[in-house]
Amino acid sequence: MIRSEPLGDGMRDRSQLVDRVLLKGMNDFAVLNTGRKMPLIGLGTWKSDPGKVKQAVIWALESGYRHIDCAAIYGNEAEIGEALQETLGPSKLLRREDVFITSKLWNTHHHSEDVEPALLKTLKELKLEYLDLYLIHWPYAFQRGDLTFPKKEDGSLLYDDIDYKVTWAAMEKLVEKGLVRSIGLSNFNSSQIDDILSVASIKPTVLQVEGHPYLTQVELLAHCRDRGLVMTSYSPLGSPDRAWKHPDEPVLLQEPVITSLAMRYKKTPAQIILRWQTQRGVVTIPKSVTQSRIKENIQVFDFTLEAEEMQSVTALNKGWRYIVPMIDVEGKRVPRDAGHPYYPFNDPY
Repeated sequence: MIRSEPLGDGMRDRSQLVDRVLLKGMNDFAVLNTGRKMPLIGLGTWKSDPGKVKQAVIWALESGYRHIDCAAIYGNEAEIGEALQETLGPSKLLRREDVFITSKLWNTHHHSEDVEPALLKTLKELKLEYLDLYLIHWPYAFQRGDLTFPKKEDGSLLYDDIDYKVTWAAMEKLVEKGLVRSIGLSNFNSSQIDDILSVASIKPTVLQVEGHPYLTQVELLAHCRDRGLVMTSYSPLGSPDRAWKHPDEPVLLQEPVITSLAMRYKKTPAQIILRWQTQRGVVTIPKSVTQSRIKENIQVFDFTLEAEEMQSVTALNKGWRYIVPMIDVEGKRVPRDAGHPYYPFNDPY
């Protein structure tokens, strides 16, 4: 069982933090602060094309996945719902309670009166009566309405300055109504997590953030563990299919440290990275619509990396964050939302 221990006041040195997160275990789940189990490997569905994601979910559930990560903004929840309808329920492959399903509240629905309707739309599309986990997708809001990316005439986004703590209070009501089993955060920084905790009647269970060996999130992981949150890592393989990848950038899956470990354990480089994350107690949601890769990505619980091997992967950290919305301003690429007061990535972690 992956459990957290309090972080002592004297343990602020980075090397000590690294040691703290190199947990070793063969369990395939993390335990949330509600006591519920969350599978350490889930199927990510971001960027999964319509027409392919339904089959990907079915393949995943047939391959042993018990965790599907969704979001309203991905635009494919209705198709995922078709897959869930075909595979969950009496006389089907699985019972509803066997599968952990996550979705996320989009930025245009942060006002209290918009939170429950947004969730109900997600539940209708997924053909579910409840979610296991519902996350606030980003700490900052866009202008309310039906447009997912509301814009001014000049093309710049229309923001809303509503406090995410107001949104959190509305999220808590979803738990009280039985519509979601637990609630959490996505893309929040450490101070924003503490801000939520200062007012929460129902504590967040999970923080979902970008995480991979080039962005190890060691400090943020220790911060979460100290406060009883489980971390989920998206883009765990460095998002090699991202459209804005520069041709000269190093490729995470070709790193010598990782490829040598793959040879030693007779695994793929992706499996080495996913095993590194699961041994740290980090839930990981690799996306794929390819049957063979979907099967491979969950086959990471039959070997254990040694402590020094874990360290060698963690040492690849470059602090490289790939999944940041960017825009061109006067010929320079800059973070699109950096001017918002709740933008999370101006802080160190």
